[in-house]
Amino acid sequence: MTTQYDETTRPGGAAPADPRDADLRNADPQGADPQGASPPPSAPDVPDVPAPAGGEPRQPLLRRAWRGRPDDPRWARPALLGLLLATALLYLYNLSASGWANSFYSAAVQAGSTSWKAMFFGSLDAANAITVDKPSAFLWPMELAVRVFGLNSWAILAPEVLMGVGTVAVVHASVRRRFGPGAGLLAGAVLALTPVAALMFRFNNPDAMLALLMALACHFVVRALEDGRTRWLVWAGVAIGFAFLAKTLQAFLVLPPLAIVYAVCAPVSVKKRIGQLAAATVALIVAGGWWVAIVELWPASSRPYIGGSQNNSFLELTFGYNGLGRLNGEETGSVGGGGGAGGTGMWGETGWDRMFNSEIGGQISWLLPASLILLAAGLVATRRLGRTSVTRGSFLVWGGSLLMTWIVFSYMAGIFHQYYTVALAPYLAAVIGMGAGILWEKRAEIWASLALAASVVAASAWGYVLLNRTSSYLPWLKWLVLVGGLAGALGLIFASHVRRQLALAAVAVSIVAALGGPTAYTLSTVGSAHTGSIPTAGPSGMSFGGMGGGPGGGRGGTGGGMPGGGPGGGTQNQQNGNGFPGGGNGNGGFGGGMPGQNGNGNTQGQGQGQGQGQNQQGGGAPGGQTGDGGGMGGGGMGGGAGGLLNGATVSSAAKKLLTADSGDYTWVAAAIGAQNAASYQLSTGDPVMAIGGFNGTDPSPTLAQFKKYVAAGKIHYFISSGSGGGMPGGSDSTGTSTQITSWVEKTYKKVTVGSATFYDLTQKASD
Repeated sequence: MTTQYDETTRPGGAAPADPRDADLRNADPQGADPQGASPPPSAPDVPDVPAPAGGEPRQPLLRRAWRGRPDDPRWARPALLGLLLATALLYLYNLSASGWANSFYSAAVQAGSTSWKAMFFGSLDAANAITVDKPSAFLWPMELAVRVFGLNSWAILAPEVLMGVGTVAVVHASVRRRFGPGAGLLAGAVLALTPVAALMFRFNNPDAMLALLMALACHFVVRALEDGRTRWLVWAGVAIGFAFLAKTLQAFLVLPPLAIVYAVCAPVSVKKRIGQLAAATVALIVAGGWWVAIVELWPASSRPYIGGSQNNSFLELTFGYNGLGRLNGEETGSVGGGGGAGGTGMWGETGWDRMFNSEIGGQISWLLPASLILLAAGLVATRRLGRTSVTRGSFLVWGGSLLMTWIVFSYMAGIFHQYYTVALAPYLAAVIGMGAGILWEKRAEIWASLALAASVVAASAWGYVLLNRTSSYLPWLKWLVLVGGLAGALGLIFASHVRRQLALAAVAVSIVAALGGPTAYTLSTVGSAHTGSIPTAGPSGMSFGGMGGGPGGGRGGTGGGMPGGGPGGGTQNQQNGNGFPGGGNGNGGFGGGMPGQNGNGNTQGQGQGQGQGQNQQGGGAPGGQTGDGGGMGGGGMGGGAGGLLNGATVSSAAKKLLTADSGDYTWVAAAIGAQNAASYQLSTGDPVMAIGGFNGTDPSPTLAQFKKYVAAGKIHYFISSGSGGGMPGGSDSTGTSTQITSWVEKTYKKVTVGSATFYDLTQKASD
């Protein structure tokens, strides 16, 4: 590995020489004027392909694409192309196994592929009854793909894969510019092999687009630190603004570190820095605000209801359910509450060690201990550089983003799922690449070689711990990781005193040991199907306490919680702990609950009660395909919250019933909860109204509005949830959804198809 932080020589294709950063090994660099005056300008970027001397013609495009920059090592560009190709093939493998993945968003993609209005607003159905609970931008690439290639799993998920490959390319490019191609390749590989990244870059949640745009924002800020040009900072603002349109306020987590780093370290005067930050802020507001302004100004009577809000307002959704509510746990309409700092709530225990616990550790934390060591070492290595050092600024940008996001995730008390941690992956990968690169270049200094070795020991030791949590999964691997890491670390300590071949062998052993665990989990992830609202990465036999959801709908066990359910689940891990037990046949939590729609009716939950099929004891709404078991308290969420979290299984008979005369109705049916509605909509291809939005707790439509729709002949069937409507435990458990359900059951004729119950809204019960 060769890093190029020595910015007086710049060999190996790194960024051009910059007088602000001197050789870290033997010089005290000249920093910027402490009064804020601009330092000497950096050298212009090395052109990608300079014209050969003597007026000879330029190299052919294909050769230039393969060769890369003229001063790159010959292996650099082929290695990058190989990394990107390998990432694409890895993420595309077995892609269609996940089917609709999150059917909630797939139904919105289906709607947007047939209605431009639904595409713009992010409607769940083409008739525009209600939107998803996020802005719509993350849906647009999938909807455009479906318009071109038709509605299928590949058309929905392949755009997510491309975003994953793009994120790897961005992280590589940012690290390579200042630290060389070896460090860039390491950073890209770390990102590609992070389990939660392999999960979410193959899934249709908003997180893939968010991760790509946040990586771009960090890259643009580093570019702005190089030359002080306003355009790079403006582009960073644009990236964050569009990231807001993917997942609202989560995009703003990195604003404090990015703004502070540029305000302190930019190579321009204080006055210009203030103006540039103001321009970037305007760019952010415009990029993210144009859509919000249109939605808020559009007459509510002619647009869909804003899903997830209680007042049909996107601003209320942004600052409430999707905003401050995620931090303090007070999300109106949520399926559950959070725990305070250091406490345990429905969404897991909060605290400094949250990223390392049994629910989240295997998703993202493999290299987190090593990243802290490398970040600290990188800052020590650059401590003598001037204020405007781009090398140190790179550590501050990527490292600051990592720490800020990490802290917020650790202490947020509201809704938190394991897959959220994909946001950490680009920052983590960049820090690993930069830190390893700079320490390798300085390995002749004993402190640097010891720090590098310590990072390898931390990675391998923590990898051993994580692999030991799933002792039945590749039991030999944990020993290979531990022993290999210790051997590699020992080699790195003496790397500067042995032959180059032996030093490179120590590097190879160290990398294999550090990446062995996450690679195994990543391979398991891409080899499995992932459906429902709460997917998780890693092997299917993982021992999760707490939050779950995974292939087929969930993992978890006999502790309390919200089981998964959903199609495709086999008998999943069953053990004590809070969580989302479930998957097919997953025995669930405590108390009576929400059994699966097609449950066998007799599996006893291993908690304080039974939740059984259609004849459940303890009440609750039917859910996933075969989710049995107890739930959360009497009448709480149990063995198959599948209908509300993972969708329902639609029989051929039910599909035939709904599609008959479907052209005569605006909505062929209405169902409580978006996942239930989405399952029927994807099966039939016709709009299905989601009463109450995702959780069944949104006050849309009201009972009066629903009666008007029925009187006008716009809805054919009402799909019974079997629970009286609403999300048990939610704020609407006695509200709009319950009122509509009660009125329908008293007024209209029941139709039973297999194990599913419908109400024909064109026939009164008295007829």
